[in-house]
Amino acid sequence: MSFNDKYEMVCGVETHVEMATKTKIFCGCTTEFGGEQNTHVCPVCLGLPGVLPVLNKEVVNLAIKAGLALNCEIAQFSKFDRKNYFYPDLTKNYQTSQYDLPICKNGWLDVTVNGTNKRIGITRAHMEEDAGKLVHSGETIMTSSSSGVDYNRTGVPLLEIVSEPDMRSIDEVLAYLEQLVQIMDYAGISDCKLEQGSVRFDINVSLRLKGTEQFGTRTETKNLNSFSSVRRCLEYETERQAEALDDGQEIIQETRTWDEGRGMTLSLRSKEEAHDYRYFPEPDLMPLVIDRDWVERIRASLPELPAAKKARLQSHGLSEYDAGVITASRAMAAFFDQALARINDAKLLANWVMGDLSGLLKTNGRSFEDSPVSPEQLAGMLTLIKKGDISGKIGKNVLEEIYNTGKDPETIIKEKGLVQISDESELGIIVDGILAANEKSVTDYQAGKESALGFLVGQVMKATRGQANPGLVNKLLKEKLAQ
Repeated sequence: MSFNDKYEMVCGVETHVEMATKTKIFCGCTTEFGGEQNTHVCPVCLGLPGVLPVLNKEVVNLAIKAGLALNCEIAQFSKFDRKNYFYPDLTKNYQTSQYDLPICKNGWLDVTVNGTNKRIGITRAHMEEDAGKLVHSGETIMTSSSSGVDYNRTGVPLLEIVSEPDMRSIDEVLAYLEQLVQIMDYAGISDCKLEQGSVRFDINVSLRLKGTEQFGTRTETKNLNSFSSVRRCLEYETERQAEALDDGQEIIQETRTWDEGRGMTLSLRSKEEAHDYRYFPEPDLMPLVIDRDWVERIRASLPELPAAKKARLQSHGLSEYDAGVITASRAMAAFFDQALARINDAKLLANWVMGDLSGLLKTNGRSFEDSPVSPEQLAGMLTLIKKGDISGKIGKNVLEEIYNTGKDPETIIKEKGLVQISDESELGIIVDGILAANEKSVTDYQAGKESALGFLVGQVMKATRGQANPGLVNKLLKEKLAQ
């Protein structure tokens, strides 16, 4: 009996999002990624004696915006707390976080998996400071003989978003996380560079027999920073727990770590409960009072979010798939919208954005954010195709020239003599010549061999260096072959 036949997975995720502020949550140190180790620090974020934190207001603005984007209630009164634990990357031996009065609570996200809609609850979202980073001598903490600590990341503002344990499949988990990251990106909460650790996932998972209601004992695997790692982690951990349960073993509530190279989770330490952290209110920070006007100002600044943008693109005639691909990337969606404002043909535009332009960018290791082809240039080229000035085949060459030179499509077409031949009399002379030179293909077509027509079209296009209007070529050939 397979795992899927016998057990049901129960999963919730804690997502840690680095907020896109220029300075840290309680001091003026830069949040810039990288830099020489332990250079983006000061007495406040190092927790030296005699210093006091000062809350960065932009962190609160971004937390409110994120909460609104996630359909959360925004608390009128919240506070910071000290979360006490002892670990080398924590300079003060406590983390300034929020416990019982978070800034956001009772939110939700709707996801669609295999055509089925499901609402995933969001318990809370709260502000906190990031810890430092352990730099291991080996590939993982389990294979290292020593570790150093880089405190540059200490004090970077985080928003921890805690879901309800509502997810019952790996596909649901990934759909939730992908949409969550999209929203954080669209709303400008974070740069969402997963490879730099801007978003990190803690995966809580347990199993229960199908048809039962009581949750099983959960494990928490910390600090995953890619969707592929989340998938592989869940695949491994659910199978590990299923095998243990089948062997009559008890699952231990514990914190585990993900070994990317070996593709497995490893036990790290027993899982702490809230009372283990000895939370108490942060005495150096005043409680936070947020009036409704503040919330409404932030609400008014919310941009169009992915779900709304996807629905709008579908209203322009795009398929659900095409709209989903385009809105999956904020940069691609922004490029598409700017081009769509200049050409009223969403399907044609989507084909070129998702196809030829995406291919060019990918081949050259670039993205839509730094595309050498502007939305205006692409829209201009597609307008020329719609008018019949150039063919789609010529358009591919023009696009490459725009990419390489930055010139406008009209200039490229003029300089290279690429204007499409749509003059019927001029094309008629060329078609006559092709028919005269290919008597066998003419005979084949007239004998019922339809493929011969494609060959003849190809010969005309070759003779005109791809500049002949393909539709007109087909029309002329059929007329002349019917005579």
